[in-house]
Amino acid sequence: MLIPPTHSKIVEACMRQEPLAQRRLYELFSGKMMAICYRYAKDRDEAEDMLQEGFVKVFQYIEKYNNQGSLEGWIRRIMVNTAIDIIRKNKSLQLVSPLNDNITESTVDDNIVDTLEVEYLLNIIQDLPDGYRIVFNMFAIEGYSHAEIATQLNINESTSRSQFTRAKILLKKRIHEDSLVINTYQDAI
Repeated sequence: MLIPPTHSKIVEACMRQEPLAQRRLYELFSGKMMAICYRYAKDRDEAEDMLQEGFVKVFQYIEKYNNQGSLEGWIRRIMVNTAIDIIRKNKSLQLVSPLNDNITESTVDDNIVDTLEVEYLLNIIQDLPDGYRIVFNMFAIEGYSHAEIATQLNINESTSRSQFTRAKILLKKRIHEDSLVINTYQDAI
């Protein structure tokens, strides 16, 4: 799929390092890319750092984009890679966190997720330990396979699967706990 002509012209101008074109590209994609960065970050400040560093890389490597495929997809991949790099650099990414062995997948009703707001889900995903959050985002949201995640993070494929499973368990547990608190509050009113 070729990119729209307007995107093509913007990319060409960015290759010539024209500031107006760089600004336009940023304006076109910064909102979506901020949402991606925010899913990987612990807070808004970290997400903004990821976004800024990601766009620096976009402009640095724009000549490698060959106008084939989705420009947004190409930028998205840079943002995900940048987010992972920043987490590694700042927090020495660890992909194994202690897990309460009492938690099982059957602890929580899967149907509860259907009634949740997106903002709430994003907030509880942000509360996951770094390793769980990264693998969850890459697999469930970005669509990477466990093999791709393993390569990207330099881990075993089984570690990726385990991190994803543990992330789901923790998310379900949190959702269940929050729903109990809400129900208790509503019953008290």
